[in-house]
Amino acid sequence: KIIGIVIGKADVKGFPDRKNIGSERYTFSFTIRDSPAYFVNATSWGNEDYIKSLSDSFRVGDCVIIENPLIQRKYIEREEKFSPATPSNCKLLLSENHSTVKVCSSYEVDTKLLSLIHLPVKESCDYYSLGDIVANGHSLNGRIINVLAAVKSVGEPKYFTTSDRRKGQRCEVRLYDETESSFAMTCWDNESILLAQCWMPRETVIFASDVRISFDKFRNCMTATVISKTIITTNPDTPEANILLNFIRENKETNVLDDEIDSYFKESINLSTIVDVYTVEQLKAKALKNEGKADPFYGILYAYISTLNIDDETTKVVRSRCSSCGFIVNEASNMCTTCNKNSLDFKSVFVSFEMLIDLTDHTGTLHSCSLTGSVAEETLGCTFVVSHRARSGLKISVLSCKLADPTEASRNLSGKHV
Repeated sequence: KIIGIVIGKADVKGFPDRKNIGSERYTFSFTIRDSPAYFVNATSWGNEDYIKSLSDSFRVGDCVIIENPLIQRKYIEREEKFSPATPSNCKLLLSENHSTVKVCSSYEVDTKLLSLIHLPVKESCDYYSLGDIVANGHSLNGRIINVLAAVKSVGEPKYFTTSDRRKGQRCEVRLYDETESSFAMTCWDNESILLAQCWMPRETVIFASDVRISFDKFRNCMTATVISKTIITTNPDTPEANILLNFIRENKETNVLDDEIDSYFKESINLSTIVDVYTVEQLKAKALKNEGKADPFYGILYAYISTLNIDDETTKVVRSRCSSCGFIVNEASNMCTTCNKNSLDFKSVFVSFEMLIDLTDHTGTLHSCSLTGSVAEETLGCTFVVSHRARSGLKISVLSCKLADPTEASRNLSGKHV
């Protein structure tokens, strides 16, 4: 009998049964820990109902009792390629007929076991800062490393069906630390997504061991991905994590709230649904045709930035907004006209880039387009930290601004009149 706390868990998977053609066998694995120095992987095989029922019976953070497991020597090079690395040279196999897994009741749990959930499986100093990852760039592409970071935001899970009719899901978590204001980590498996939903933005620190670092060509930035080897420790009890926790607490009110800014400007728009390509001339014609209609329209424009006056007065480049409702603070009256609250009473006022740019293509120019928030930061490659205020108007809002592939632009613009 083994008693321990579950520190990692994989999704249920099905495989064709070689012995019974046309049927499937199911499996899932998890990692259990009973001391600071020792943790081991456990795997169970069986029919669909048994495996799914067993998997659903516990989560990461639960203390479990495993009875009658088969102890088997593991082949490190082969098995740790897809499973968490463990200090043990053995693994546990759970049989449907002989083994049982039971969640400990509250009075059965040893408090020493509960503390293990906050202990990383790697050395507390063995990690990359987000700034180091960004600075190393392509040299880390494809590498599996450890990351210590704070949670900035947790996206809603997105569900999809693949071309071979398999169901999938993804969830993007935004991380930050003292060196980088925003860094994307993607979860593809249900277990890590469930874990992420419990994290509190700007309050939770995570130590993610063995995440894959990749260069995202579409977004032109480095990203992290949770894989089958990954074990994530929430709010790790380490000196390094405590330093980061103090940092996010001290800066919680003054940090630029990129996520909130984005929600006001993007209105939860799914950029992948925007597929219509326009020229400047076509945009102007459609805007004229839609004049008087309340609903905006969205599209893709292949153009270059013909005016970007970043040397203008600061008051024309940034703007302060009410932390309660997100609308502009009236500097003259010192009041938020939406909330009717005095700005001195605000817990925080978030400040972001709000600049006007001109976009030009072969058919004309769109003047005074609004480039704001994190879109502006991604475009410029920097963040804004000084809390000056600005006045500017909104005409066209840029939801995403990235370098275009000339071939792609030419293909999408074919047939558009010059």
